[in-house]
Amino acid sequence: MTRRFAYTVVVSSLALCLTFPGMVLAQSPARVPSASIREGSMMSRANGTFEVKVTPQSADGYADGATMGRLTLDKQFRGDLEGTSKGQMLTAITSVKGSAGYVAVELVSGTIAGRGGSFILQHSGTMSRGTQALTLTVVPDSGTDGLTGLTGTMVIIIANGTHAYEFDYSLPRAP
Repeated sequence: MTRRFAYTVVVSSLALCLTFPGMVLAQSPARVPSASIREGSMMSRANGTFEVKVTPQSADGYADGATMGRLTLDKQFRGDLEGTSKGQMLTAITSVKGSAGYVAVELVSGTIAGRGGSFILQHSGTMSRGTQALTLTVVPDSGTDGLTGLTGTMVIIIANGTHAYEFDYSLPRAP
């Protein structure tokens, strides 16, 4: 398998994984555990949509059929979270059809609940023979300015070609 073809397989597999109509891509059964809610904070949910531009970078193919790739992410969030993000994604696809994984980190800059700043979202996704699992979590202590102290988890929902999010978060009360 050529390097270019292998990379196309990775990107195509992730695209299928990320665009399966009606699929909830991130599941957080407990959302934000109550132990992580700081005193003086309240849980809230932000909903909206986002657009994402994924730009492939170089890919590496290996003799055992595994392929690893890297992509950059540019997002525009709309709704309760208004802002943009820039990030990087690392992917791996195995020689077994439907098995792959990815990790990503993105710096989100914007406004939520009338408070502006930035924070970092960490992604961890796997697909095991077609069964998907994805978690997105706010990196602890990554919030800045009005988003200092932000905690939370995000769920991505893709339906009819539209990317949507549900973001369960907690922010300390404003001083």
